[in-house]
Amino acid sequence: MKRLIINADDFGLHPAVNQGIIEGYQAGCVTSTTIMACGKAFAAAAEQALGQPGLGVGVHLTLVGEKPVTDAGNVQSLVDSEGQFPSSYPQFLSRFFQRKIKLDEVYCELRSQVVKAAASGLALTHLDSHQHLHVLPGIIDIVLKIASEFSIKALRIPAEPFLFTGGYPVAIGRVIGRSGLSTLAVLARRKAKRQGLKVPDCFYGMLAGGNLEEKYLLNIVDRLPDGVSEIMMHPGGDDAAIRELYDWRLSWQAELAALKSAVVRRHLVERDIKLMSFKELADG
Repeated sequence: MKRLIINADDFGLHPAVNQGIIEGYQAGCVTSTTIMACGKAFAAAAEQALGQPGLGVGVHLTLVGEKPVTDAGNVQSLVDSEGQFPSSYPQFLSRFFQRKIKLDEVYCELRSQVVKAAASGLALTHLDSHQHLHVLPGIIDIVLKIASEFSIKALRIPAEPFLFTGGYPVAIGRVIGRSGLSTLAVLARRKAKRQGLKVPDCFYGMLAGGNLEEKYLLNIVDRLPDGVSEIMMHPGGDDAAIRELYDWRLSWQAELAALKSAVVRRHLVERDIKLMSFKELADG
């Protein structure tokens, strides 16, 4: 049996991202999303999600690109002189592997993000993270501890199959990076399962992340294995508006169009793929 979670990342990042995610749920095949407690549009995202009770909502734990939820003075190893997280994951990784990041401050900040998300009234379904930093050694242990504290029973494991490209044209450097991440994710899966957390069997959307237009999404859908798979998506309603703040070279509108595609929906039906959320995975 094939079951599929389609998770829309970055809920709360920007009003146009919020718009795309809600539209992807209402008129497309989004089943799940993860909210950024430190996102500039967090409050609006939480309010919108509360009006969509069938949409699963987890927490998109964030340590790059935004400002912390915690007072910057309490997490000084995580921020610069202006109280901002590193602007990109390579900057974070450089500091992390130089042991300049204090894990007790990571715990303080990530826990605060979950507290803020829970305080909005959302029933949190799972945890994942911006740029997948939750699978790093040491940080995964913190995330599992937080999951236990808040009775969160599911976790993203971003272990895309090593040989999978889905037809997406990609540079060898990104393939190598994906392989490293997938290796860490496999190790994180073992720890999560030992703690009793539910995790999908497969994950897709890494190499083509942010550029999963219809043909690439179909390439994944048509090759899904049996079991539970997660596809990571980044829908948005206005590329130009988002790029005024975030120059990430993502195709938010094209991903939203793919999620709303009648062709994609037909392929799901013809292949007897059942859509589900992380809530159903956790409760199963």
